[in-house]
Amino acid sequence: MIDIWFKNDLLNIYDRHSVAVFIDESGDAEFLLKTNRGEFTIHQANSVLEELHVKYLIEKAQPSDERFLIYTRLKKDELQFIREYCETCGCLEIRYLQNYIKDKVHQTLNLNINLTKEELIAAAKVSVGKDRTYWIDLSHKGAAEIFDLNKELLPFVHDPDTYSKEKYDAQLRETFYRKVNELLGQDYLLKPATTLAGEVVKAMLDGLAEGNCNKTLESAYKNWLDSVSYRGSFNEYLDSYTLSSELDIWNVSIDHPFRKVDERWLAEIGKNLLDKASIPFTLAKLLQRNQSRQAKALDILFWNDVIALLEFDSKDIIYLSSFSECVEFYKKHFFKLDTAIRNLYEEFLNKKELLEPFQELYKEHLSVFLDKWFKYWDGYKENQTGTLQRIIDAAGGLKTAVIVGDGIAYEIADLVANKVKGSVNLKRDSILADIPSETENNMSRIYMDNGVTEADQSNREKYLAAQNPDVTMDFIRLDEVNEEARAGQFLICTYKDIDDMGEKLQQKALKYFPETIDFFADKISLLLASGYDKVYLITDHGFVLTGLLSEADKITISPKGEFEKAERYIRTEIKQTDLTPALIEAEKSYKQFGYLYFAKNINPFKTPGLYGFSHGGVSPQELVTPYFCWERSVAATGSLPVRIENKTDLKDVTGELFSIKIQADKGAGDLLSMDRKVYMVFFANKKQVNRSDIFIIQRGEQITKEYMFDGYPEIEVHLLDAATKQQLDRAVAKQNKDRDLGGLL
Repeated sequence: MIDIWFKNDLLNIYDRHSVAVFIDESGDAEFLLKTNRGEFTIHQANSVLEELHVKYLIEKAQPSDERFLIYTRLKKDELQFIREYCETCGCLEIRYLQNYIKDKVHQTLNLNINLTKEELIAAAKVSVGKDRTYWIDLSHKGAAEIFDLNKELLPFVHDPDTYSKEKYDAQLRETFYRKVNELLGQDYLLKPATTLAGEVVKAMLDGLAEGNCNKTLESAYKNWLDSVSYRGSFNEYLDSYTLSSELDIWNVSIDHPFRKVDERWLAEIGKNLLDKASIPFTLAKLLQRNQSRQAKALDILFWNDVIALLEFDSKDIIYLSSFSECVEFYKKHFFKLDTAIRNLYEEFLNKKELLEPFQELYKEHLSVFLDKWFKYWDGYKENQTGTLQRIIDAAGGLKTAVIVGDGIAYEIADLVANKVKGSVNLKRDSILADIPSETENNMSRIYMDNGVTEADQSNREKYLAAQNPDVTMDFIRLDEVNEEARAGQFLICTYKDIDDMGEKLQQKALKYFPETIDFFADKISLLLASGYDKVYLITDHGFVLTGLLSEADKITISPKGEFEKAERYIRTEIKQTDLTPALIEAEKSYKQFGYLYFAKNINPFKTPGLYGFSHGGVSPQELVTPYFCWERSVAATGSLPVRIENKTDLKDVTGELFSIKIQADKGAGDLLSMDRKVYMVFFANKKQVNRSDIFIIQRGEQITKEYMFDGYPEIEVHLLDAATKQQLDRAVAKQNKDRDLGGLL
């Protein structure tokens, strides 16, 4: 604020004169020249020769509109050539800067400031660019308010040398360093800025490790992790910090940045999983850590998964009394444990000592659930066959997209659903996959309703199209989906990355799953924004993960007769009567085989292949697949009804031009049905060939638009809402060449 006082004093002179003299005997006020740089022409005159030179420059420039400021450290009585400017124009004399400051504070704010000379000058320099509240706080709280260390510490420790040199002059820098040392509880010693910054960060990290961090340092730490500009330097400091070997890990601040402490917590919890009495205390601590913004900023995210495993109560499983209840329990509760263990595998698969206790806990919960699952296995009945046909039959004219994934477990679909954007209604349902839960079999069930197993994807698509000759549909890969409108009422999108990655990379594929989840959510959001009224997400099967696997976990079995063994199922020619351990049996013909056998757990059969990611079995993770449907809400689609009026005429058009008549209903008279913005998209051979401009149609109005065939004998016209891209109507324009030639041909 001192810059404002100084400028006002000068302006009082410049109201009448173009030259002002600024006498600063102590030299303490020279910094004020920088606060008004560019507004006045400044000349320095600290000797007789300089005085003469300045007088010459000013006289030479006269007359002009310039305002000149002469700065000198000479006393007024010592001035010779510029003394007359003091008398005839005006002079601002600051003999003692601290007195000038006190006077200004008292005059403008009616406050008395009791600070030392050095503190007053430092406070004045810091006040530049600030308002009156700065001095008010200073009068109440004293010298501690000169520097706001909550704001100053972070840029200082981020780049100590640059910040100190650019922000402060030598005098102010020393005062700042003294305040920092005072914060650290140590005496001031002249030392490099980087050394002092290192001491600040060490005190900060020591305080967090001991659970008693100074509030100012803790505030700087939290701001550091939130900062985009400064965040990079924190990791450098953290990497060079060493935790004490005598650290009490349970005393550490809940917002600490030490991943090693989290892992030591995890190790201790794992050792004490059987101590049920300690679980409430542990959970209370972990719930706090899981909510910590600082932990999340440091990508320490696994506590949510640990909590899911610790909080799960398997007692509720005993009340399940049918297979359908088991399915519902899985969809409401148990699938979350699959997400939790998958995340922990991704995080700690190479740290067996940390992961093993929680894998065992997961398997304990799963074992209890599978006992019920297989107790009521007789109630299992697949409903996967003809899935796409059922969707087509139920569409009712709505533009529909279906994503047919490969290996999208129910828990993956749930994560996708949580990330889909837009105003939509979501119905979470499920389909029980056919057995064995492997791609060739299950994809055949999805596309075909005749029970045939078809290995070739293109043949499955041809079958579906042949069954629906009056339905227009497009088949594409999901990664080809974009904002471009497509002609078909149905869009079938395939995506095999999860299954492909899993089978090729096994559990190494886990790190790619979050990216794939985001990809699915983005594509679903895009489809909904591109005019599709409904978007389905379905899949052929799910998967299981074996995690840490020992030889004892692998199921060794030798069937009689000819057989084919996969990781999760066995095909045999003849019925097996004395298999050990007991397996689930199903009669099902495939090639020369007549029977299927499955394990009653998620362990693999011993095979020559790789282990980790697998499917084909009959666990809920493999069979309970997503049948999710996103439908645009009524609020997003409700508006003035608009249609193509002359569909019959368009079927038989003579000449190169065809007219489209767009008719709007009279509407309900409310604001939503007053008018509507629409446009048209034109397709030939299922490819977009033209698009109209957006136009507004009022209720009850009819608008006629003319277009050319441009060499296409048949063009399909889609009428779309401009805001939502909802398909409002469609028609086909056909050119009649015979009539155009007068019937001569």
